[in-house]
Parts: sequence; C-alpha cells; structure tokens
Amino acid sequence: MASILSQPGCCFRIHRRYCFNTLRFFSSRPFASHFNSHRRFSHRPIRKTFALYVSRSFSQSHRLLNTDATALHHFAAQASLTASQPPSDILSSDAPVSEVASKGRIYHETYGCQMNINDMEIVLSIMKNAGYSETVEVPENAEIIFINTCAIRDNAEQKVWQRLNYFWFLKRHWKSNVDIGRSQSLRPPKVVVLGCMAERLKEKILDADKMVDVVCGPDAYRDLPRLLEEVDYGQKGINTLLSLEETYADISPVRISKNAVTAFVSVMRGCNNMCSFCIVPFTRGRERSRPVDSIVKEVGELWKEGVKEVTLLGQNVNSYNDASGIEKQVERGTSWTLSEGFKSMCKVKTMGLRFADLLDRLSAEFPEMRFRYTSPHPKDFPDELLYLMRDRHNICKCIHLPAQTGSTTVLERMRRGYCREAYLELVQKIHRIIPDVGITSDFICGFCGEKEEEHADTLSLIKDVGYDMAYMFAYSMREKTHAHRNYTDDVPEEVKQRRLTELIEAFRESTGQHYDSQVGTTQLVLVEGPNRRAPETELIGKSDRGHRVSFVNCPLVDRDNQVNNRRSPIVGDYVEVHITKSTRASLFGEALAITKLSTFYNHVDEAAVACGSRS
Repeated sequence: MASILSQPGCCFRIHRRYCFNTLRFFSSRPFASHFNSHRRFSHRPIRKTFALYVSRSFSQSHRLLNTDATALHHFAAQASLTASQPPSDILSSDAPVSEVASKGRIYHETYGCQMNINDMEIVLSIMKNAGYSETVEVPENAEIIFINTCAIRDNAEQKVWQRLNYFWFLKRHWKSNVDIGRSQSLRPPKVVVLGCMAERLKEKILDADKMVDVVCGPDAYRDLPRLLEEVDYGQKGINTLLSLEETYADISPVRISKNAVTAFVSVMRGCNNMCSFCIVPFTRGRERSRPVDSIVKEVGELWKEGVKEVTLLGQNVNSYNDASGIEKQVERGTSWTLSEGFKSMCKVKTMGLRFADLLDRLSAEFPEMRFRYTSPHPKDFPDELLYLMRDRHNICKCIHLPAQTGSTTVLERMRRGYCREAYLELVQKIHRIIPDVGITSDFICGFCGEKEEEHADTLSLIKDVGYDMAYMFAYSMREKTHAHRNYTDDVPEEVKQRRLTELIEAFRESTGQHYDSQVGTTQLVLVEGPNRRAPETELIGKSDRGHRVSFVNCPLVDRDNQVNNRRSPIVGDYVEVHITKSTRASLFGEALAITKLSTFYNHVDEAAVACGSRS
C-alpha cells in the first residue's frame, strides 16, 4: 500500500467560527472543561504548559516555516504501510472479542466534521478486535484516552490543547488523583491524538511536555494496537503516513450512538481539488473511493439495526469513483463529466462507478431508508445525479453547494474552478430539475486581497440564491496551502469581523423566507426524539429538506398497521406533519399520521394525479 509522509509545519491563528442552522454559533471562547469542580487543578497547567508550548513551538517565526512548496504532485508513493500494520488476525472482524482479555478501558472525544465521528467508530472497531473492548463515559476512568482532532481552523485546535492539558494532569498526577477518588483508572492513562491535527503537527505534539503518548493520522488507524504496545516499552508511538489506497472498507464501525435512527457512512476519503485556502488535501491525502458492494453491505447492516436515515460522507463526496471492478482507461477526447461551466485541476485517469451510480443502487435496494450526503463540490453535479435526486423519494431534496465567495476574482485566487455566473447557472438548473430543493452553503470572508466590491458580490449572492443554512467564517491562513505560499493575509482582523457580521445579516434576511414558505404544507418528518424545550409533550425530527420540525406527541393513525392502527409515534417513525408555524429557524406543525416513506410519497403522487385530472 503506497503512502506518503506529509511535511511538518506550524500553526496560524484562525478566528471565530459561525455555523447557521439556521443560526447556530460556535463561539471562540475557550473550551469549558467538563470538570469544573477541579478548576483549580486545570487552570494552572494551561498557563504554564500550554502557553509556553505555543510560544515555543507554534509561533509564526520564520525559522519554523517549511519553505518547500508542497503541491499535488508530491502525493506520490514513498513508503509502504505493510510492515507497520498489525497481523491480519488481530484486525479481523471475525475474531471473537471474548477470547481476548480487555487491555484497557477507552474514553474518546471527537472534534470537527461528521467524517471524524465516523472515523472514531472505525477506531473503536479496530481496538475492539485487538482486545480493547470496554469504553467509559469520563476520562478519569480510562486507561486509554483518544481525542480525534480537526485542523481546518485554529479554534478547534485550541480546544484540543486545553483538553490535552487536562489529560496531562490526569496522567502526571495519576497516583494522587486515585488516592483522593478523582480517578478510577487502573494505571496512568495513555493519551492518543488522532485525525487531522495529528497529521498536521506530527512529532510536535509528541514533544509537547510529554502530554501525548501516541500520534496517529487518519490513514494509519489500523496501526493503533501496535503503537500502543510501543508505549508499554517506553517508546512514543507515531504513524502519520498518508495512504493512496486506505478506505477502511473492510472495517465494520462500532456505532457510538447505539439506539440512533440516523448514521454516517464514509464512501470516499481525501480530496484532489487543492483549493488555495484549504488544508484538507494535506491532512487527508488524495481521493480514493470504497467499493460499492462494501457500502451496500454496511448500509444493509444499519437497516437491520433500525437505522432509518444514512448520510454518505466524503471530503468531496460527489466525486466518488469506484474503479475497483471497472478498469476502463479514459479514452482520448473524453473526460470526467463536470457541472456545466466548471473545471478541475485533477484529471481522472480511470473511470468507474460514479456517485449517481452509488445513490441509484442504495436508494433502490433500501426504499424505506432516507439518504443524504455531504460534503460535495459544485463541479461534480452532472445532470444524471440531479434527475436521480428528483425521481427517488428516499434521496433527500437538500443539496450542500459550497460557494465560498460570490466574487469571480476571489474564486480565481481560491482556485475553485468556476466563476460566479457558472455557480448561479447551476443553482438555477438545480431548481428547474428539483423545484422544492433546499440549498445550503459555505462562505469565507476576508480572503487574501479581498476588496470591498468583492465582498459586496458575496452579499448579493447570498440574497440572490437564498440559502436554507450556511456556515460562515472569517478567513485566516493555514500553513502548507497554496495561499500560504503565494498570498498575503492582508485583510485587517477588524475588517474581517465587520464583513462576517454583514454576511450574517444578509443571510438572516433571506433564509427566513424558506422556512415561512413551508407553512401550510405537509412534510414527512423522521422522529429523532423528544423536543428538549418540551420533552414531556413534544417530539422533534427533520423534514426531507433538513428543517427541524416539532409537534405534539399524541396517538395517531398508523396507515400501515391494519390491526392496531392508532398509537403514539416513537423514535424512528415517519410522521406526516401539517406545518402551521415558522420561527424562521425551525418549524412547528400538527401531526396527522404515522406512515412509511413509500406510503407517504405514493399518497402524494396519487393526490397530484387526482388534482391534475380535475384541472
């Protein structure tokens, strides 16, 4: 298995992150410890250890910068993971865990995207098959602490460093913590950093005042049992090799939410786009896709467990390309079909089954299961994908369409592969083919060299499109990226924050209209649990477009149960809800009946036909 080793780097400050769903805020305030009763123990080491380490090893001093230009062609095969992988019998999902004594209890925390959540489930499966079968709810009771990290913005990294400081306290003062009853672990915990931050910082994390025992990148999770064994012999464990092949297709994830009716399934990993602002290609590697059959098998297992909605994951999910069974070389004069008016820096050499093929098979084989996907790139929306979404009732009518900016000149500097006009034409095409679709997006303000008129273009794009939800950020530089090597982060911080506020205001003006438009309609809602604002009387779930819908919990007609056709809905039920009110951030309605996906949409189709006949 060919792999490469990313180059070490340093950390740059990235500012506050705002997420709107429709308006959810992720504050930049320091991450609050879950153990406030021990605040006197955790605050002092933060000042002493974290601050000194940042000033020593993560400054923006030029002497720490790596001046080698890292580009797409550097992702070449340089090393093999074969020697570092544990024996196959350890990783086999068929190995009976009961035969292997537990080697320690695991506590885990995850930061960042949905892919990190799915990765943690993969890690737990690997560890379970290696004899680490028990997990605990608090770090004080664990012999092994996993923290899965995000490196796309500095705010998430700062939260991780604060948590690492507390874990260092648990390890450094383990004996006294046990004596006073704070810790119940059997030995000092091993602290393991996983994910993109591990990939980005590598040995620098191991050097951080002995806080961490193991550093493991996203493509090396199979190696975790061996790395932990090295710690037993007084060594530090590290494996941050990026793979050209690893997809963990043969690993059956251990679901973190045992009784959840929704789940994440990773279908591809990595990204080839090399946008100038983005660190992902350097922390996740090149694109590679799982075989369709392995995905279908995993979704089938989830269906048997009672899961009703699956979100397909990938850093560039709609560029999915399963060439495992189709070795068809691209003929001269032909190319990978992109959205009209879009281009790509990376040329596809072998065409296999595309994302539309995967969705086609999944939606056909599991007609009563909903499917969503994230995060796509606008360039990979060929017509056949849009028509499939229109025709299949179990593919949700919600598309994440990251714009990043509304300015063509800024898009060129970002190396996004499209202009403003091409993006708007794609939005119009999506609405023509899927009339009731909901569109969400990502935006960055204050990118290198952004002028006021370019910022105004972004504001007008938000108003012209009208998004259901948006993630908005003030830009700050990430090392190794094209922007870091070629541009200057020259927009003042106060200007970035002012522009971010203006983006928020423009979004507020337009998004409420989409929620208001749902009043008077009947939506199919997948019940996810009690409404936290009224847990005794109300349930809440998501509509097809992803809107949060709450309703009063009361006995309803069950359209598909002729024997006992009246009961109260439970988690996992599909409920017809007539929308009566919009708060411009959520919806409220009157529950009409319990039903199934196929029953609801067949009823809708029959009503549409009857209405057409009368007209």
